[in-house]
Amino acid sequence: MDKGGTNPPGLDLARLRAHLDAERPGLVAGELRARLIAGGRSNLTYEVSDGASRWVVRRPPLGHVLPTAHDMGREHRVITALAPTSVPVPGTRLLCTDAEVLGAPFYVMDFVEGTPYRQAEQLAGIGPEHTRAVVLDLVDTLVDLHAVDPAEVGLADFGRPEGFLERQVRRWGKQLDASRSRDLPGIDELRAGLAERLPASPAPTIVHGDYRLDNALVAEAGGRHRITAVLDWEMSTLGDPLTDLALIAVYSGTEQPSVPGVGDASRAEGFPRVDELVERYAERSGRDLAHFDFYVALAFFKLAVILEGIHFRFTQGKTVGGDFEHIGEAVPGLVDSGLKRLHRL
Repeated sequence: MDKGGTNPPGLDLARLRAHLDAERPGLVAGELRARLIAGGRSNLTYEVSDGASRWVVRRPPLGHVLPTAHDMGREHRVITALAPTSVPVPGTRLLCTDAEVLGAPFYVMDFVEGTPYRQAEQLAGIGPEHTRAVVLDLVDTLVDLHAVDPAEVGLADFGRPEGFLERQVRRWGKQLDASRSRDLPGIDELRAGLAERLPASPAPTIVHGDYRLDNALVAEAGGRHRITAVLDWEMSTLGDPLTDLALIAVYSGTEQPSVPGVGDASRAEGFPRVDELVERYAERSGRDLAHFDFYVALAFFKLAVILEGIHFRFTQGKTVGGDFEHIGEAVPGLVDSGLKRLHRL
């Protein structure tokens, strides 16, 4: 944690303190200190403390921001709505849409204890039995999320589920166009193939949009490790639930190319096979997975576009943090994996 008064990139502590004092009087008891938890690839995330309590502040990345991405209001809204459900999320404290305060909209939520497991080496520390239990808990939590009735938690208007898959292909295609800086063989073939092979979606649900193990916090309680909070809801909406499951398959599968910054947690001893995870979801949710190859191909395309956007920001010198110089190298492999899945349809 930085010393009081030291501002990490993108966070002015004096301005934050003044805003919190005005909007949430009495919340902050002492001088604020902060550290950047994660930044640059997605939203910037900071741990902030007054010496007695801890919170987390989220704001968009510095520099180039893709259209429709990094919506603080949506992220804050869905976390707040899910608080009374069985889906574990942090408590929310404040949303600020006034960009004059910190230079961008932001929100404040409670700090939740836990570890975002990204590396197999990390999971080795809890052992294969707990690793298996945590990953199965990840799938079960996804089933719980997809079982939430959006209307019952005030999210009936959170998205437009009709035509969801068509818009996903179109949206990520536009994001690709916004970040084009080099030739990527096969990516336009993948984009066109997805548009031509759209399956009929199941009944819509709340979808997370970037569901994976390191977007969840895991902590030990009562002799077992379990998920204490699901984080990073910036891509959440109402739509096709199988898009979330496909992301688990991509991040957990042996066919995934090495992606800098994504991690190799799926190589840990005890990590369940992808087919077991998919079967567990299908059994517990009752959903038909006959066209699952499409969803996996779409997930590879989406991840390729996201990483290409990060690569684009890196080439412009507009990223915060490390691990960016090689991130663009992963994109061709993701495109190839997506084409292989698409050709299985």
